Formats: sequence, structure tokens, C-alpha cells
Amino acid sequence: MSIQDMEVVYQKPDAMTDVPFPYCPGCSHGTVHRLVAEVMDELDITERAIGVTSAGCSVRSWRQFDCDMVMALHGRGPAVATGIKRARPVSVVFTYQGDGDMAAIGTGEIVHAASRCERITVIYVNNGVFGATGGQQAPTTLIGQPTTSYPAGRDPKESGYPLRMAEMLSVISAESYIARASVHDVAHILKTKKAIRKAFEIQIDGRGFGMVEILAACPTNWRLSPVRCMERIQSEMIPYYPLGEFSSRGKEGRS
Repeated sequence: MSIQDMEVVYQKPDAMTDVPFPYCPGCSHGTVHRLVAEVMDELDITERAIGVTSAGCSVRSWRQFDCDMVMALHGRGPAVATGIKRARPVSVVFTYQGDGDMAAIGTGEIVHAASRCERITVIYVNNGVFGATGGQQAPTTLIGQPTTSYPAGRDPKESGYPLRMAEMLSVISAESYIARASVHDVAHILKTKKAIRKAFEIQIDGRGFGMVEILAACPTNWRLSPVRCMERIQSEMIPYYPLGEFSSRGKEGRS
């Protein structure tokens, strides 16, 4: 069989550029990028999509998506996305943020965007550390998890408890689709894609605010192999951050 006779069954999404991924080996951002791009292709929204990048590792996403991209100040992605969406209602506007960006300096921005039920889509990648600045403790770092700023592990008596953003936002956002998913294995990657699609669809239909929290790995700052990172998401992160869809009344459907 010649190469001309072969059937293409898997290829790069059209919504992605040809720029190589800049992330560390085993980082989950590449997987999430691809899922977002696949959904953009399937919904045929790339030409009218506008992405807003955060500060941190995910700021590099502006080179990965083949759509208009805007860079926001640290944590201000939801505010910038709100302005763009209100100025250009026909656009499909999304933010791509990490936990160090959205759950730390950007907490106020995301809370108020959700409370106003802004017609935007938020892709929120939670790997439990500040990845770009050396692996310091983030608002999402698990109890006992060691970081460069707290080598002995997070102590709630000193720095409180990890923020469950999906649960918190679901309580205040009456018109919303809010979910938590993971990319630690193939089955969960497929579920994550479905959640991302729903978060875009609720915006496209004008029905409300959409946010998908995605549990992700940071092998460099966790100081674990990529395989061990996937195991850690399953054994340590999911018990504290249960997966599922969360309603506006705070009830969750876990998977």
C-alpha cells in the first residue's frame, strides 16, 4: 500500500498552529491545548474565536491556537474576556488559565465574572503549584504536598486549605455550566473533551457562563516522572477534587 492510499485517522487540529509545544515533558498543557483545538474545529468557531492568555506557563498558549489571542495581566483574564465579549457579542471568547493565575491573584476576577454569568468560556488548568516561577505553593496545593516555598508540605494552620474553585463558582453562578475533569488517562481525556465542548456550547447558545477545571500534572515541579504524575492525580488529587458536573445549587454529579 502506498502512502497515497492510506487513510488519515488522526492528525493535528486545524485550530492549532505548527509551533512546537514549549512545555516540559509530561506537562498536561499540551493535551488540554489539543482538546480545546479539537472542539474549536468541531464547532467551527476558530474564525470568530478570541482567546485570552494568563500569566504563568499557560501564557505560551497564544502561539498554539490559530485564532486571535489577547494577553491579560496576571489574573485579569476573565475581566479582559468580559470586555471583549460585550464589545463583540458574536465572538466566542475563552480564557486559558492556570491555578496560580485564576485561583490566586485572579480570584476576585473569576468570582465576579461568574456571578454576572458572563457569556464566556473558562479553561482552568489545576496542577497545584506555581509552575512558571519555580514550583511554589499555590492556593490549590494539597495538604502535605511539598513545594519550594513549603518543603515540609502544606500545613493548613499556616496557609489554609486548598481552594475548590468548581464548587465555589457553582454556588454563585446561576446560569452556568461548571465541571471538573482530568487528563490522567484516555477515558478521562475523552470526558474532558466533552466537558470543554459543553462549556463552549453554553456560550454559543447565549445560555450562560462556562468553566471547566482540569486536573493536570507538573512533573518538573512535582519532581516525579510523568507516569507517576498520572498515578498521583488519580490517588491524591481526585479524592480532594472530585470529578463531575456541578449545578448552580452546588450539587454535584461525580464520576
